[in-house]
Amino acid sequence: MGKIVVLFAFGAALAFCQAPAANAPLNELHVMKVQGNVYMLVGAGGNITIQTGRNGVLIVDTGLAPYADKIFAEIKKLSPDQPLRYIIDTHVHVDHVGGNDELAKRGSTIAGGNVVGDIGGSAAQGATIIAHEEVLNRMSATPAGNEAPVPFGALPTDTYVGAEKDLFFNGEGIEILHQPAAHTDGDSIVFFRRSDVVSTGDIFTPERYPAIDMTRGGNVQGMIDGLNLIIDLTIPAEKQEGGTMVIPGHGRLCDEADVVEYRDMLTIIRDRFQDMINKGMTLEQVKAAKPTQDYDPLYGGPNDHFIEAVYKSLKPSK
Repeated sequence: MGKIVVLFAFGAALAFCQAPAANAPLNELHVMKVQGNVYMLVGAGGNITIQTGRNGVLIVDTGLAPYADKIFAEIKKLSPDQPLRYIIDTHVHVDHVGGNDELAKRGSTIAGGNVVGDIGGSAAQGATIIAHEEVLNRMSATPAGNEAPVPFGALPTDTYVGAEKDLFFNGEGIEILHQPAAHTDGDSIVFFRRSDVVSTGDIFTPERYPAIDMTRGGNVQGMIDGLNLIIDLTIPAEKQEGGTMVIPGHGRLCDEADVVEYRDMLTIIRDRFQDMINKGMTLEQVKAAKPTQDYDPLYGGPNDHFIEAVYKSLKPSK
């Protein structure tokens, strides 16, 4: 329990997820095959993407810490004889990285070259955790107040800067694409090219308004840019159904049409807010005008946090 408390302490990230109480029963996890080598696991916090194959297992995000045992058990059902090799963190929030420590130490890194003997054994211990550099910066920052630091084993071990990182694993190319200033400043979108699946993190959450974490560099325009990038990566099948499949940060399995609908919603709301700001309306006046009212039944509104984040994203600072 101590380790769970330590992980949950990093912090204000909890504003964007709901951790189970210490004595609460855990949710049942559900795994479904998406297509190709890729599966989707739901019920452990944020959605988890699992890729399996002859080289081992790669996962995108690790859910909440209390679910680590159950997540690992589901991974072993899919791939009983292959080790967990890679973890990719889409962003810093604890409902997506809470299981890093426990899951990484149960995996093994591919260590090659001249790394042999005792050194080789040490080098191979633990799965590699990949993330954008901003995720590492925020996870390793000095905690505020009485917050405990993030466990060392939960930190990314392989970071990238710039627009992307490429990986070839289990017979397919994997593109890890940075989208700056979207949900946070360290968001990654993961594209499995042969399986034709995109894992989006919380840039796309089809059943609720986006959570724009401005304290960690989020911005409404960056969210729209990220959604447009996802649309650029996806290709629909007949009648705009199927084709490239999209695993969102939370919610149901989707395709391009779902992302387009969500992008259009967010673009329309952005434009409404921008028009009100241009007319000199205050945040309280915008809230009173209810600019999201027609979308609220679809996305769980009204949502004050979302309204405030969009307004502050667009309002020029003095």
